[in-house]
Amino acid sequence: MKLKKSLFISFITITCCSFTSIKPVYKYPYQNPAMPVDQRVADLVSRMTLTEKIRQLDMFEGKTVSDMQGHDASSVSAEKMKKTIGTTGIGSIHDFYPIGADLTNQVQKYAIENTRLGIPVLFIEEGLHGYSGRGSTSFPVPIALSTAWDTVLVHKIGRVIATEMRAHGINMILGPVLCLPRDPRWGRTEETYGEDPYLDALNGVAMVKGLQGKKLSDDDAVLAEPKHFAVHGIPEAGSNIATVNIGEREARSSFLYVFEKAIRQGGAQGMMAAYSEMDGIPCVDNEWLLKDVLRKEWGFKGFVLSDLGAIKMTLNSHHTAANASDALAQTFTAGMDMQFYDFPHDDFITAMKLAIQNKSLSMADLNRAVSDVLRVKFKLGLFDNPYINPSLTAKVFHSQQNQDLALQAAKESICLLKNDQHILPLSSNVHSLAVIGPLAKSTYLGGYSNTEDKGISILAGLKQWTGNSTNINYEAGYEPDSAASLQADYLKKAIELVNHADAAVVVLGEDVKEVGEGKDRSNLDINKLQENLIEAVYKTGKPVTVVLANGRPLCINWVAKNIPAIVEAWFGGEKGGLAVADVLLGAYNPSGKLPITFPRSTGQIPFYYNHKPSSRHIYVDQDSTALFNFGHGLSYTMFSYADLQISPLKIPVNGTATITVKVKNTGNVEGTEVAQLYIRDMVSSVTTPVQSLKGFSRINLKPGESGTVTFKLNAAELAVWNRQMKHVVEPGEFKIMVGSASDDIRQNGSLFVVK
Repeated sequence: MKLKKSLFISFITITCCSFTSIKPVYKYPYQNPAMPVDQRVADLVSRMTLTEKIRQLDMFEGKTVSDMQGHDASSVSAEKMKKTIGTTGIGSIHDFYPIGADLTNQVQKYAIENTRLGIPVLFIEEGLHGYSGRGSTSFPVPIALSTAWDTVLVHKIGRVIATEMRAHGINMILGPVLCLPRDPRWGRTEETYGEDPYLDALNGVAMVKGLQGKKLSDDDAVLAEPKHFAVHGIPEAGSNIATVNIGEREARSSFLYVFEKAIRQGGAQGMMAAYSEMDGIPCVDNEWLLKDVLRKEWGFKGFVLSDLGAIKMTLNSHHTAANASDALAQTFTAGMDMQFYDFPHDDFITAMKLAIQNKSLSMADLNRAVSDVLRVKFKLGLFDNPYINPSLTAKVFHSQQNQDLALQAAKESICLLKNDQHILPLSSNVHSLAVIGPLAKSTYLGGYSNTEDKGISILAGLKQWTGNSTNINYEAGYEPDSAASLQADYLKKAIELVNHADAAVVVLGEDVKEVGEGKDRSNLDINKLQENLIEAVYKTGKPVTVVLANGRPLCINWVAKNIPAIVEAWFGGEKGGLAVADVLLGAYNPSGKLPITFPRSTGQIPFYYNHKPSSRHIYVDQDSTALFNFGHGLSYTMFSYADLQISPLKIPVNGTATITVKVKNTGNVEGTEVAQLYIRDMVSSVTTPVQSLKGFSRINLKPGESGTVTFKLNAAELAVWNRQMKHVVEPGEFKIMVGSASDDIRQNGSLFVVK
């Protein structure tokens, strides 16, 4: 009996195991997760109708699937989903910003269960320094993050942004911005990592890796999409989307270099084509950029999205297309993969079908574009795991850990520009502090933030930090939108307050109406109301500190000459005010370094540190130097540099040199120094910059403590695009410069490259 029972149990066990090992049956091969992605893509494309293919290349607004009342969606509409998605499916949805993953899940469920082939939707949103959905963690703007010179920090921020986005069902972010803003009149300067290609590239790689995580299909990763490809940061006259005039060599040496690093080292799977034209060809139509360089040279395997309306601009701005069908045929032939609100959806389908019919767009290019879009959907895991657990949001969204990182980022992003007479940190003898200027109360988070969210203002930060220990009072001093007749009274009240205080903090910079996309400036001076205010406060004779809240370099000549202490705070995100308070009151020793040059006047622009030898800024009416140079930033302590070592002194064209220098804290407080390595190619076949950043390192030292900073200089970083447009390392001498800023070199040496 026992034997029979044992045999029966064995039979049941074997039978159950056999059933559990049966492989699932898929209707179509592309549904099989075990199949390689490219094979799945090819199988799916082979089954799609022409309309289904075209619909994958189109982006839809959130309001087409939701009865949206504001920026963020709180529900979805079954009727709208049926009308928008239908049975053919769509490529992507933008400007949706769901309050929870249950909304993206509902849309995804409809697309998978009601379309013929079950193709999921790609959700795309903004998030340059924090997911733009309401209530997310907001970090300092990118120009501020770059001021930290801390790629580990940038990577951590990328992880937070991705985690908060994916928890809402968002799969792709429109960023980072990898433009080099050599003309800071451009309103989008705040969105960038500054003027230097090396610094931008390292920050870009760190952000891309942070966003994309270990694997795109994970529930804490999103597809990164660097923008604006390419050379978008030097528009003519600093005017957004204007003409770009540049040669291939300079484009490759500086601007394309940053994007190449994001692709080759960062592994970015998205790319946004720029509005602008380059050498007469709109970037959206530039086959050399989108196919030859991006795909063939760099091996890009992601998909290219147009910037908003950029394809339509070939019709109404560039005048390089005759009609919608012509415009679309040109751009998709050149390597585009998806339109961004360019043409109404029905018109888009009609125009694309016409282009296929008249053979101005080949089926091969159409299939390539469709394949690029589907490939990233497969890589994101949308076919296999299309839904996000709605409970994830509560665990990761705006967590205390994320908020702490936002405060750390805001503190590291602050740059001490000037500190004569050791005005800062404010003395313990300051018992009453006058805080002056409307920007002191500003809660603006920076561009591409959720407009309903607010940060901690500088005034609030100071009050929160000091509690009842210091008497802090505020006066505006001016009101930008008030009648001229009232300004004198505002100013009078501010001066009376300063006269009764021990010290004053005056916040100057840019109002939200003056900075951001589409807010380009012809003049970078602070406005007249601010000039009158700071000059009047200075005349009181009280110790004055100026804090700058801005998104681009400003021309502050009078301030730089007369005010003893100046702090660049940028737009510091949700914890910006607390960070400023920490710096002003001595709880944090600033370590930020400028990622962009501050010119003395708008007339000096373009003015960037890594200019060519023949570039001159010599005028009869002003100093030829910058106001504050790239890499500049002071501390509450001092650092000395010594014992530069270069080993070996000679390297082959494929070699690497190790460069070390000793840094010592010679002051009285603990501090962090950012040591910077620059090179200069002494003789080359083509002109090269007078200085080029090739390394940097943060080192924290206690008073009297010394440490060794080590740089690895790969010969590849010495390469030039020669006269034959080949990327080569040329033998010769390279000057090695190490110091605290581009204009504060402490140690010099030479490295030789030999055949």
